[in-house]
Amino acid sequence: MKASIVDLRYKMKEVLKALARKEKVEILYHGKVKGTIFPQMNDRDNKVKSHPFFGMYKKHKKPISQEMDDLRGSR
Repeated sequence: MKASIVDLRYKMKEVLKALARKEKVEILYHGKVKGTIFPQMNDRDNKVKSHPFFGMYKKHKKPISQEMDDLRGSR
């Protein structure tokens, strides 16, 4: 969505609806893009437990420090 300064002032509800639809909003000033508003990411997306690598070594008995040393190798 593209919105001018006047749109931000008088049509903020429509701008917020566009952000709710996960659209980015480009701010125009004299017809040229001056900035962009991006929708906020959900907190759910940023949680560690939702990452695919979380808990992948549950079955391993090796301590984390030993696993990291094995991954790094000799220096």
